[in-house]
Amino acid sequence: MSSSPASQTLKPKKIEADSKVDIKFSELELDERILKALGDIGYETPTPIQAHAIPPAMRGQDVLGIAQTGTGKTGAFTLPIMHLLAKGRARARMPRCIIICPTRELAAQVAENVENYGKYLKLEMALLIGGVSFAKQDAKLSKGVDILIATPGRLLDQFERGKILMTGVKTLVVDEADRMMDMGFIPDIEKIFKLTPFTRQVLFFSATMPDEIKSLVDRFLHQPVSVQVSRQSKTADTVTQRIVKMPSGDAKQKRTALRWVIDNHNVTNGIVFCNRKRDVDIVAKSLAVHGHSAAPIHGDLAQNVRMETLDNFRSGELKLLVASDVAARGLDIPNVSHVLNYDVPTHSEDYVHRIGRTGRAGRKGDTVMFVTDNDDKYYKAILKLIQLKSIEAIEIEGIEDFPTEGRRSRGRERSDGRRRGGRNRDRHNKDRDNRERHNNRSENRSRKSSKTRNKADDDTQTMDDNDVTSKSSKPSRSKSSNTSKKSKSTKTKQDEKTSQNTSRKKDSRHSKKRGRNELDENTVSGFGENAPAFFKKSF
Repeated sequence: MSSSPASQTLKPKKIEADSKVDIKFSELELDERILKALGDIGYETPTPIQAHAIPPAMRGQDVLGIAQTGTGKTGAFTLPIMHLLAKGRARARMPRCIIICPTRELAAQVAENVENYGKYLKLEMALLIGGVSFAKQDAKLSKGVDILIATPGRLLDQFERGKILMTGVKTLVVDEADRMMDMGFIPDIEKIFKLTPFTRQVLFFSATMPDEIKSLVDRFLHQPVSVQVSRQSKTADTVTQRIVKMPSGDAKQKRTALRWVIDNHNVTNGIVFCNRKRDVDIVAKSLAVHGHSAAPIHGDLAQNVRMETLDNFRSGELKLLVASDVAARGLDIPNVSHVLNYDVPTHSEDYVHRIGRTGRAGRKGDTVMFVTDNDDKYYKAILKLIQLKSIEAIEIEGIEDFPTEGRRSRGRERSDGRRRGGRNRDRHNKDRDNRERHNNRSENRSRKSSKTRNKADDDTQTMDDNDVTSKSSKPSRSKSSNTSKKSKSTKTKQDEKTSQNTSRKKDSRHSKKRGRNELDENTVSGFGENAPAFFKKSF
């Protein structure tokens, strides 16, 4: 199709994030049914990334879009795709367009936008993500879908099962490519590129351009039109930013401070951001235990639980959503009053992304970040990015006295009667008992060996005395015969002692295998003249 006058004038390689676009959607020559759907939603003016990416995408060119989340990237690739697919029909198991997203939530959000923008079009769509039954989606694929939205792993899994054919793909979209790199999906993306036809159109979007992403672009995109929105370093004027300086990095103290802020700052609803999934669960549980309406959202939860949690948060049934950056990436949730950064983000761009969840569409929003001494490096990077010397600090009276999880508190008893750190304490006690038993056994063995040596010495001395007596009492003529008898008797006694020692060792080995309270087998050897009465018959 011929390009419009508006598209001919939109050729800058880089545009500022806060720049305004003077054109409307109607000037981009989109399908009238798409324009009608946009009018129902109330969208009239495209965002900068949409205004500059839609025209070349409608012409069938490859597009490389570099922009942060929240700049309208979803509309930048879904609108031209639906315009191109408005004519034609998909065949069974051969989608005409595949959109790859890093997370299930982002894929579900893209599917929702496609439904809203294409409600007047006769386009079939399927959502292929983990945690959802494949039966319904398989029925759609059997009939033929125009747009398939999927996560990389799920898409390749169904392809290997023969449920999907990629030979009919006309357009391939990769959204949040840098996030996919962080999640280890780059090998999957390369495989998907190789499975699709060489002639397909590629719409590639990423917030940053590390070397690995640049390598993908150079290999798989053909003369792409580069549309770059400058990195978002300015926060919205409608957002109030504050911090809480923590006296220590203790987790329990930080959770107490978080609850204090929620209780004292009129938090209608909010998103609590943590850097790690395990902290997401701990913080959400802590808030719920103390009477707050809170729930976690992360990748380890079942998909139906995650979607239900988001729906409850959007409807207002849930007050606080505790999430990590990956789980909340790209989520469009309006009317969020507060963003609470429980952890300082390690990447300064993530701070701008997080606080962008509030103060949207001209509304006012508040953000609070909890900063410890260990976060000084990341905090300075954030100040440098947003071009501020400092952020206003909230003074919490008595924050130094908030409870902590120090070493002393671990020995106190909990409400259920057990002691804190009980598992480690039990393991320590068990190791101590094992050491004591080992030392006792070693002492017993040393005592037995010393007794054996003493008895052997006594027997040897007795034997020597008998030899002397026999020599003095017998005549000299029988010396040789006596000597031979003595040597034989000596050998016999030594053999008996050797066999006795061997039997003792065997008995000690067997006693180790038996229980501690079982007695060794009674034997005559070793008693001598002091043998008990019931042994005398054997002498």
